[in-house]
Amino acid sequence: MTESETDLFGGPEAEARLKKRYAAERRFRLYGLSAIITALVFLVLLLVSIGAQAGPAFTRHTISFDLSLPADIVAPTGLDDTAAIARNVSGFYQLIREDLVRTFPETKDNRPARLELSELVTRLAALPMAREVAANPAMIGRTGQFEIALSDDLSLYLKGLVTDEKRLTLSGPVQVLTADATPALPFVRLIRPGGFPGLLNAVDKAGDTSTILLQSGPALGRVEGFSADGLDMRILAGNWQAFADTTPVAHILAVPESERNVTDRQIAWVLSLKEQGRIKAGFNTALFTSADSTYPELAGTLAAIVGSLFTMLVTAMLALPIGVMAALYLEEFSPQNRLTMLIEVNINNLAAVPSIIFGLLGAAIFLNVMDLQRSAPIVGGLVLGLMTLPVVIIASRASLKAVPPSIRDAALGIGASKTQSVFHHVLPLAAPGIFTGAIIGMARALGETAPLLLIGMVAFVAEIPSGPGDESTVLPVLIYKWSTGAERAWEPLTAAAIIILLVFMVVMNAAAVFLRRKFERRW
Repeated sequence: MTESETDLFGGPEAEARLKKRYAAERRFRLYGLSAIITALVFLVLLLVSIGAQAGPAFTRHTISFDLSLPADIVAPTGLDDTAAIARNVSGFYQLIREDLVRTFPETKDNRPARLELSELVTRLAALPMAREVAANPAMIGRTGQFEIALSDDLSLYLKGLVTDEKRLTLSGPVQVLTADATPALPFVRLIRPGGFPGLLNAVDKAGDTSTILLQSGPALGRVEGFSADGLDMRILAGNWQAFADTTPVAHILAVPESERNVTDRQIAWVLSLKEQGRIKAGFNTALFTSADSTYPELAGTLAAIVGSLFTMLVTAMLALPIGVMAALYLEEFSPQNRLTMLIEVNINNLAAVPSIIFGLLGAAIFLNVMDLQRSAPIVGGLVLGLMTLPVVIIASRASLKAVPPSIRDAALGIGASKTQSVFHHVLPLAAPGIFTGAIIGMARALGETAPLLLIGMVAFVAEIPSGPGDESTVLPVLIYKWSTGAERAWEPLTAAAIIILLVFMVVMNAAAVFLRRKFERRW
């Protein structure tokens, strides 16, 4: 071995090159690991952010009512017409309002207060109650207990999402003021929950902003001055002996009433009902068992879930058989000529076409030419099927190519025809890859919104669809619709719907991985 060869393979220069190569390999592994960690961090941040926003949507507050159900109010048209009973929401809502007025009699002769009180429960919240009675007409004329959804704004208050709040137990005079003895800010409110007969349960400002009154007809107490952290007050006057049975509690709300959707009196009434045990928090089953609603506390995703399933069913019936058959023909039977090459190029191009283009195509053909039902899963499924078709063809062709040629040769060698070798030997071995590609394509279609908006699936749907031909919506469109809602309560509902959609997509991708690992063959 010459001296130059020794330097090339074993000298200091070779060792330096070897160290440089190992260092490059370590850097490459570090770059790959960093990329994976970065992706996982962003994924975790996304899931944590969505989960934190969605948390309040999985609980809701309900008010319990013990109501007698007189026939003249519940069933004014007669006991035989159960459908009319279900439609008589106004009658049931009347019973709810009357019970609230009996609970807070100080509102009886105060029309503005009665209106505020009636807003604790929305009118449509009585619909489940009406349906329950319609399904059990024997309840009419008797007294029954019902759980009615609390207004979404007040439910948000109880979840701590309306205003920051501090609660103080007023066990006696407290004599600590702010350092500069500044008067109370005008937005401070003191609210004591119920329990004292005749208590209005609300605190209103007096003539000046430095005094706040605790009222129940005549003034029971007056509080003036508070510290910056809201912990120190001074009792100036009042007959606190009236509260001998229960300790008064001061609720200091950080957001002024003019900037809230709930009034001081409504908060006080809710606190009173909660103190009585009539307001309870529980799992929001309506999120999974109800259709969409104009009121967030009543809205659910069931109609969108069913609509998504019907849409995916139509998509699968169109894309899977046509896509697999097209892939089989192009890969196994078609002659290799210019026409075949042109078809293959166009299929690859269609896979990259923006989804909204397929929405325009569906609106032009299925709605304008074929005059199909607008906002129906059958139309949405056809549009998404056309969009998914190129993906299924490409994935199926790749799976067929992965089958070794020896399988085909062996089948032909024992006397099988070309069709038999393809369908009896090649296709079963390629099936795991075909299923994987098809499911991933379907998962992509499940998350599409733009093409469905163009065919009218953004319509408000308050009933559960019973078939692909019924008016419906899907989860991505419902998420888009809820995200544009003006009320604060739509924000957690939107995040909850996103989680439900992500669960569907994770299940579909997990199914693809399972099928691939279960049936995959290694050569």
